[in-house]
Amino acid sequence: MARTPGEGGNSRRGRGNEGGDRQPRDREESELVERLVGINRVAKVVKGGRRFGFAAIVVVGDSKGRVGHGTGKAREVPEAIRKATEAARRGMVRVPLREGRTLHHDIEGHYGAGKVVVRAAPQGTGIIAGGPMRAIFEALGIQDVVAKSVGTSNPHNMIKATFEALSRVVNPRSVAARRGKKVSDLIGRRGEVEAV
Repeated sequence: MARTPGEGGNSRRGRGNEGGDRQPRDREESELVERLVGINRVAKVVKGGRRFGFAAIVVVGDSKGRVGHGTGKAREVPEAIRKATEAARRGMVRVPLREGRTLHHDIEGHYGAGKVVVRAAPQGTGIIAGGPMRAIFEALGIQDVVAKSVGTSNPHNMIKATFEALSRVVNPRSVAARRGKKVSDLIGRRGEVEAV
């Protein structure tokens, strides 16, 4: 059968474009920071006994205000980590940062029995947080923050509570636009509150 001139050209052109799309994405993915939070051995009870596998939880971020978390289960540890990392990359969210180093305001987050308190901190404070929360802030690119987990120490609930809190961080520009005020009015008021 004779092929029309457009068919061959389009398929080749399509492949060329896909290759072009892949390179920036690969570069972007190589810049991501991956933090393995924990690995558990899990068992599935089947006829004839138990089948053991592994469950991994991973936090991924670009150190510029984007972060995500994911879980993965597999019979081998590397495969579980790979699945968790892919899930984390798919579910990345953007968090507005003040001066690229801390949060705009203090927040609380809840998930199940997990409760976290996250506070903005002055320059030079560092990351004062434990376990899974530290991994999130490092991947996010926050340099100064004070955080405390009140309640469960289960890493899954702590991470989800922290993400719930981060989802409520608001940029002063968007607040000012919504209220029809200037950003300087809000920032000035925040300075007065901090001074008291």
